[in-house]
Amino acid sequence: MKTWILFLLAIIMPAAVYAQQNKNFYDFTVQTIDGKTLPLSAFKGKKLLVVNVASKCGLTPQYKQLQELYDRYGKGNFAIIGFPANNFGRQEPGTNEEIQQFCTLNYGVTFPMMAKISVKGDDIAPLYEWLTKKSENGRQDAEVTWNFQKFLIDENGNWAGFYEPRTLPSAPEIVSWIEE
Repeated sequence: MKTWILFLLAIIMPAAVYAQQNKNFYDFTVQTIDGKTLPLSAFKGKKLLVVNVASKCGLTPQYKQLQELYDRYGKGNFAIIGFPANNFGRQEPGTNEEIQQFCTLNYGVTFPMMAKISVKGDDIAPLYEWLTKKSENGRQDAEVTWNFQKFLIDENGNWAGFYEPRTLPSAPEIVSWIEE
């Protein structure tokens, strides 16, 4: 009996570990900034630029370039998803409603914005756990270092890379990836 149990564990455990490491972006569900549930599988077939954003940051003007990028490519197989986060210097203190109003009035943001989350620390959102840990995404560790860090997700929901916060959304390496 003991041998039989060990045999089953030998088969099941590696499969469970393999399944966990093969999670992809589409396996997550998030809340939109207006409180609706959104399965990220709604973005199947699109390349995605996932960005943690903040309204009171020196990098906040990147919203303008993010919107320009979305205006240029967002009607095809590309989308931007913004995740407000208050993890760095309390630079996103507002409510979801205040954040949405700020983005619309100041930058004309029309790309999808999600509800405020945590992108690091003990209360990190499950999606950002996957984005930042190789053990989760199967590709690379990529700790979020500040507001406006950019993650690339391919058309199949796989982690494809990341760019540091100071890399502009219009950087040639991001644009060429979108256009590939």
